[in-house]
Amino acid sequence: MYSESDLESAVAAGAITPAAAAAFRNHIASSRSTALVDEESFRLLTGFNDIFVAIAIALLLTALAWIGGDVSPGLGGALVAGASWMLAEYFTMKRRMALPSILLLLSFTGGVAATMVGTMVDLDPQLSDRVNALILAGFGVVTAIATWAHWRRFHVPITVAAGAVSLVGVAVALILAAVPMVGGQIAWFVLAGGIAIFATAMWWDMSDRPRQTRRSDVAFWLHLAAAPMIAHPIFHQLGVLDGYVGTAQAAIVIALYVFFAGVSLAVDRRALLVSSLAYVLYAMSALFERFGAVSLGVAFTALIIGSALLMLSAFWHPVRRMVVGTLPDGWRDRLPISDRPAALARPA
Repeated sequence: MYSESDLESAVAAGAITPAAAAAFRNHIASSRSTALVDEESFRLLTGFNDIFVAIAIALLLTALAWIGGDVSPGLGGALVAGASWMLAEYFTMKRRMALPSILLLLSFTGGVAATMVGTMVDLDPQLSDRVNALILAGFGVVTAIATWAHWRRFHVPITVAAGAVSLVGVAVALILAAVPMVGGQIAWFVLAGGIAIFATAMWWDMSDRPRQTRRSDVAFWLHLAAAPMIAHPIFHQLGVLDGYVGTAQAAIVIALYVFFAGVSLAVDRRALLVSSLAYVLYAMSALFERFGAVSLGVAFTALIIGSALLMLSAFWHPVRRMVVGTLPDGWRDRLPISDRPAALARPA
């Protein structure tokens, strides 16, 4: 599978001409009966070898974490972080393997954080909750800096999202350190962080409206990180998973899902729909059970939601054009383009 970033790299290297790349994009768009910009293309696998290498990496890093952790809690994380960076020098820098690169980035950032947390566990200092929160914030800052260094070296698209999540963790920890009594309202701070990451994702998206560069891949992972941070706090505050869903709650959940669908169509990203899917399924099945369909509540819910999502997927492009058409001109000019016009090669 070849991503837009691969095409961009091939054009930059002179392997193919810009006209040939545009003709290829137009051919794929016509064969799929949709504009490529609506496909949310990103590279996860370059081949089955990606899976093979990812399994080998997971086994190796698990062994290093186990062996190091048996000596010292922090050593396991340090070994994982160091090995992840060295492996990335080959599998990311030289081989450009997608899935192993993602795995190595996550293991590197996790290893950096685990090193600091493990060291604190080993020292076991008796500190106040406020000091512990400040220390955790410091850990988040260090993890974010390490993530930034990884981005500068390897430019794996998911790196920016990992760094953004780390910074949100820092902000939440600092708030808890400053005002410990707001711990029960942490969901609202996570929601604010999710909105901030969503705004960052839109900044990356707006810089590549045709979605032809790595910036679009970066935006994809940012949207994927922001979506659960937005959806979960909202539905959690509504008490959707508390064991009882009334008619009013179910109506609010469905209305929110419709709103999320409108936002997803406007920004041409499906992450919000996927992240909130479990909540709307639970709410609707509970609603069916309240009206007597106890044994078939889940089946009816899956039938309705599944059919709706398939219809939306089949007609995503025209429906998106309608939604975007209702927005102000200033907004439309910043959102991903609704069409990618054919680029015709002209004689010199």
